[in-house]
Amino acid sequence: MRSHFAGWCVALAAWSFPAAADLSVFATVPEWGALAQELGGDKVKVYTATNALQDPHHVEARPSLIARARGADLVVATGAELEIGWLPLVLQQAGNPKVQPGRPGYFEAASVVALLGKPARLDRAEGDVHPQGDPHIQTDARNIAKVAVPLAARLTELDSANAAFYQARLKAFMDRWSAAVVRWEQQAAPLKGVPVVVQHKAFTYLVEWLGLKEIAALEPKPGLEPTTAHLAAVLETLQKTPAKMVLRAAYQSDRASQWIAERAKMKAVELPFTVGGTDGAKDLFGLYDDTIQRLLKGAS
Repeated sequence: MRSHFAGWCVALAAWSFPAAADLSVFATVPEWGALAQELGGDKVKVYTATNALQDPHHVEARPSLIARARGADLVVATGAELEIGWLPLVLQQAGNPKVQPGRPGYFEAASVVALLGKPARLDRAEGDVHPQGDPHIQTDARNIAKVAVPLAARLTELDSANAAFYQARLKAFMDRWSAAVVRWEQQAAPLKGVPVVVQHKAFTYLVEWLGLKEIAALEPKPGLEPTTAHLAAVLETLQKTPAKMVLRAAYQSDRASQWIAERAKMKAVELPFTVGGTDGAKDLFGLYDDTIQRLLKGAS
């Protein structure tokens, strides 16, 4: 009788106090998935909707993404209309009230950063313009720290039982990150003033952070494939104002950058752009380690 009673007590305890479940995080792009993992450790289960070799502007709202969003406790997006073509549909179809915009389960990284590159005129004829400004904030390492603090606060709000854990993770990350930013800026000192061409207007924050000088863009308008006429015009510009290298993200075709690099006698440099973009960019720290080294090599 006693053994049956003890067994019943154990079962009741297990029912009354279920094991704490992981906080389910749906990140739209690799940099925010990596940051959520850094801050959440083993208290979060992170799913990243895209990879570094996908154009984050153009993603299909697949049933698998909808299913993941349906079970998420937190959606971490870039915002500033980066995901405008697919995320609203995913969230609508998911029907998960916790992660809708305006709810605690929805977080936009761009909302806590001062955006650069706001267009002078809002006209879709000008290409893939972003009315709020350039959403590619992750190309400046300092912006990662700006996002980390409110993201850790949001994890704490959603999972207050582990508040001390998230705050300890945040402090440890910020200590490492601050030291790394100092190191990257020291390493990148020779890049100040180096003239570059970009394939897509996606490096606004990188150029500003490291003091590079953007001479031209290969796309005639953001998101539009370079035409032969436009490339010829860029080449003419470079004959008057030479550049050291042309930059492109890992997810982009290298055809246009190789064409201009050969004719303008400069280097074509592929940058990881986000976590996983190159073999050296396996995590957030590797992303900037590899980016700086590739830029230094391109400028040499």
